Amino acid sequence: MALFLSTFINKIDKKGRVSVPAQFRAALGEQIARGIVVFASHQHPCLEGFDWIKMDEISDRMDHYDLFSDEQDDLATTIFGQSVQLFLDGDGRVVLPGHLMNAVNLEEQATFVGLGRKFQIWNPESFERRQTQAVSAVQGKKLTLPQKHKEVL
Repeated sequence: MALFLSTFINKIDKKGRVSVPAQFRAALGEQIARGIVVFASHQHPCLEGFDWIKMDEISDRMDHYDLFSDEQDDLATTIFGQSVQLFLDGDGRVVLPGHLMNAVNLEEQATFVGLGRKFQIWNPESFERRQTQAVSAVQGKKLTLPQKHKEVL
């Protein structure tokens, strides 16, 4: 599974093409031929991005809901129904659909933010505010990583 790290600002050309950071492309490994999957976040003004292994995991997690339940239908509609598969060209670029660019106010630049098993794509100014907010929340709440679960024998 890919591990996305660091923050990169890349230029978006007039056709909506933007280079996926080289480190992200390397993290995709053999999955790169399948491209990436993005959709508009339901929490922040950004795009959520995943590799295909993570999308398969999300699909598996959806199986915990009854197939025709309102919860399953609502989540599937907002995640899978709004997802777009983006293929990388020979130069490592993807074309961001206009409706997604408009949804998160992307114009001339995009900030790619690695968040471990997922990444986000932000308007650079919006991400600066988000980063300040996140650092403040971590410091204010004195957040730390939880202990790894120990297996019970």
